[in-house]
Amino acid sequence: MAAGATAEASANYRRQRAEHFAAFLPPLLVAAERVAATVEQGVHGRRRVGSGDAFWQFRQYSSGDPITRVDWRQTAKRMHAYIRENEWEAAESVWLWRDPSPSMRWKSAAGMEQKDERADLLLLATASLLLRGGERVALLGTPERPSTGRLVLERLASQLLRARFENAEASLPPYQMLPRHAQVVLIGDFLYPIPEIAARLRTLADMGVKGAVLRVIDPAEEEFPYSGRTRFLGLEGENPLLAPRAESLASEWRTMFAAHQQELAEVCRRVGWRHLKHRTDRPPQTALLSLYQALQADRIRLDARG
Repeated sequence: MAAGATAEASANYRRQRAEHFAAFLPPLLVAAERVAATVEQGVHGRRRVGSGDAFWQFRQYSSGDPITRVDWRQTAKRMHAYIRENEWEAAESVWLWRDPSPSMRWKSAAGMEQKDERADLLLLATASLLLRGGERVALLGTPERPSTGRLVLERLASQLLRARFENAEASLPPYQMLPRHAQVVLIGDFLYPIPEIAARLRTLADMGVKGAVLRVIDPAEEEFPYSGRTRFLGLEGENPLLAPRAESLASEWRTMFAAHQQELAEVCRRVGWRHLKHRTDRPPQTALLSLYQALQADRIRLDARG
């Protein structure tokens, strides 16, 4: 009887979590599409001229791929239809990643968005804008290959929200082999030791990958508006800190925070990546436009090289 009750409780929990998860999905997609539509009015598409003929890989057929792209020889050897993807076609793809670590699940005031909520919105709005231009996108660290079409955006949203409810802990993007000249967008607060961030970016840059780091921060992290007796609780296992006069820590904190940001920007500069900052009290459209323009500028430079 006890085992049956435990199984029923577990099933109820899974059902409630699934319902909670499903409730977030449509509003997030609507909001991302709205932000993307606003920015799309002021930008042009990123379609690349020419596809090249150097073979990169076979990838599984996705909804939206033309049937004429199917490689029937490979398909006959496997259980699913496969597409032959050339090097430049793969290079046109963009891989996206959002920091799922606990430090992203924070906001300084009731009326603010959590950092992970804003990051999810920006990632999906970026994907929507790229998909509207005919590009293929995928989440870094997932088995799905980059593809295009409306279903791709819905799949990305589901994967992002699932990661949020599963309380993933990774503070750095996963290691993954990518084609030369591909592009990567990393979104997070990057409150992590700079040497480890630098090592991960160098690994990607050594593959010939270009990209952008979009740092999402809460305004209180930059301004440190606290005063009086304040207890600070860590989100990632740090010991709590009780400050009798929090304002006495403000100057040192601001200096450290600004230095961390400058070091991150310098790391990005050294590997040839873009560094962008976005505060959650600012409109998401401004960050999306800057990010899109950065990706477009990198693509134009690659095209000019042939």
